[in-house]
Amino acid sequence: MNIAQVAKQFDLTAATLRYYERIGLIPPVKRKENGIRNYSEEDIKWIEFAKCMRNAGLSIESLIEYTSLFAEGDKTLKARKNILVEERQRLAAKLLEVEETVKRLDKKIEYYDGLLLKKEEEMKC
Repeated sequence: MNIAQVAKQFDLTAATLRYYERIGLIPPVKRKENGIRNYSEEDIKWIEFAKCMRNAGLSIESLIEYTSLFAEGDKTLKARKNILVEERQRLAAKLLEVEETVKRLDKKIEYYDGLLLKKEEEMKC
């Protein structure tokens, strides 16, 4: 697959894909003889992983470290797992924060619903 097809598939720009590769967020993509990137299924899986993790809020730094460790092979299994565990803990804490915020908003909305009902009652003849 070429870069335009991959960019379209993931709703990213070609510049974003080149950036991901340049900073090590995804491993280097193999190139054709003419130097054009030729995305393999493995490359597609890395992009999908990176996009999913970024959308979930994982830091670029953690993902770069994970990708770098992956390139070193099985000797880094524990370190890679630790990165994922730490990020999961951080996301779980963030999820609790969001849930508390939703509860607070629900209470505020209920308050305004009560005010609206009261005003509507006052307006009846």
